[in-house]
Amino acid sequence: MQTAAAVTMVRDDLFFLRAWLDHYGEMLGRENCYIINHGYGSEVAELAQGCNIIGIPGDPHKNFDVKRWGMLNSLLGGLRKYFRHVIVGDVDELVVVDPAAGKNLLQYLEEAPEKQVLTPVGLEVIHRVDLEPEPITDRIIGPRRFVRPAPHYSKPCIVSAASKLSRGGHFAQHPKLHAPDELYLFHLKFCDFGQYAEAMDRRNAITAEMGDDIKGTAIGRHWFGEARGEDREMFEGFADLTLEKDFDLGFIRKRMHRSFRPRGDTGYFEFNRPDMSTQYQLPERFIGVI
Repeated sequence: MQTAAAVTMVRDDLFFLRAWLDHYGEMLGRENCYIINHGYGSEVAELAQGCNIIGIPGDPHKNFDVKRWGMLNSLLGGLRKYFRHVIVGDVDELVVVDPAAGKNLLQYLEEAPEKQVLTPVGLEVIHRVDLEPEPITDRIIGPRRFVRPAPHYSKPCIVSAASKLSRGGHFAQHPKLHAPDELYLFHLKFCDFGQYAEAMDRRNAITAEMGDDIKGTAIGRHWFGEARGEDREMFEGFADLTLEKDFDLGFIRKRMHRSFRPRGDTGYFEFNRPDMSTQYQLPERFIGVI
């Protein structure tokens, strides 16, 4: 069996797709990357040449996210028959191994046991507009060095066991938590002010076209214009997060393990995901990892 495949779904987010392809395409090989092209986007297809591209209609419809994750779960189940590990996530989410481990993600997974679900600690890459004026032209980590802990993005996203993921990928039907010290999930939504504003403009336009509310469409609240807020004010607010001195997130993993429990009678399992008001500057060893 092949070691690992990566799966995502994208609609027009070319900035994040480039980062996703640079990360997973180069590391795993594009032949092991699966991209659901929502809306048959020609630019997506061109950019992702060499990957396995699955085109689906982009017409607005209700319960979008429910259908999306149903499709992702079906693809996950099929690919598990051919790959030891399957990485599933949004196009702006990238799993990274701490460079201190001396190996990249593929090398890490080649040695990782099977029959488990791995949950990296979530880190949101934030653009400190007061300190980082330079644009992102190639790698993201370098021009951007600050992250805030994001328990909401500590997702069970590397699957090698029979398991189903919840809508959004936040929970898995797997009764044991594996959160290795070396693994992080970098969420890139806030990594660049300009790209954020452009992406939100596109998403607000999509939900406006659907003509329904958050409940009816089953899409994340952040896709709707009324929940957006002021972009510049939000990015400037990152400076108010408490800057921690040492990059040591072991305490977060301990909290995850202590609070791990069934999510009601859904079959899924969860842990506490508190909002955190801290930030860290990534150590030098992370420069260039994405």
